[in-house]
Amino acid sequence: MEKPLMTSLITMWFLLKWVSCLQKVEQSPQFLNIQEGESTIINCNYTENTNQGLQWFRQEPGKGLTLLFYIISEENQNGRLRSMISRKERHSSLHITGAQPEDSATYLCAVGAQ
Repeated sequence: MEKPLMTSLITMWFLLKWVSCLQKVEQSPQFLNIQEGESTIINCNYTENTNQGLQWFRQEPGKGLTLLFYIISEENQNGRLRSMISRKERHSSLHITGAQPEDSATYLCAVGAQ
């Protein structure tokens, strides 16, 4: 018996806001649908400067959070995932290159307040 292939469309869900203390964090886009093999960027903007690093997490349905990156300076990469930060602009981005079905998850960023 054949199982239907669900690999042509990848759905990624993103939390709109993640608040830590007085720090306000906004992610965009809130929801994203991309095709397998495409690349995408998830943006994270925060309101307060921080001496702490920014964290990118991933959560698969029914599972706990998995830390993808703890980024303190400019750029980190792990396989098809890359994270960048600009402290001056209070902005970070998560780049996913060549999306695969296993990338379907909730992604969120968190920033510590000073």
